[in-house]
Amino acid sequence: MKDEWGQPTLRFNAEFKENEMKMRKDMMNDAAEMLEAAGVKNVKTYDNGSWPGMAIHEMGTARMGRDPKTSILNEFNQVHGARNVFVTDGAAMTSASCVNPSLTYMALTARAADHAVNELKKGNL
Repeated sequence: MKDEWGQPTLRFNAEFKENEMKMRKDMMNDAAEMLEAAGVKNVKTYDNGSWPGMAIHEMGTARMGRDPKTSILNEFNQVHGARNVFVTDGAAMTSASCVNPSLTYMALTARAADHAVNELKKGNL
């Protein structure tokens, strides 16, 4: 399938698997345990379910690393195979916790932008 400019379009097929389901249950149980340890009474847990895209903190798919054979991005979030492309969202983060990662995204972006400016000044980009 192609878009209006004749470029191939991407199609994603994503779903949560057993590990994600176990993580949801574990986070729910941990949250209840912390609340009870803090003195909260009658803690009741629930899970309304989720799906990819609902929480909008999807992460992974563009691993950071030094070796282009095992990673997509270098330490500056720069694509190994395309030096003028930087990926500064959650794609570089191959694992996550149950907290908001936005400040980390901002820090990765600031570092990547600083590197890009320095490389542009040197004529490397």
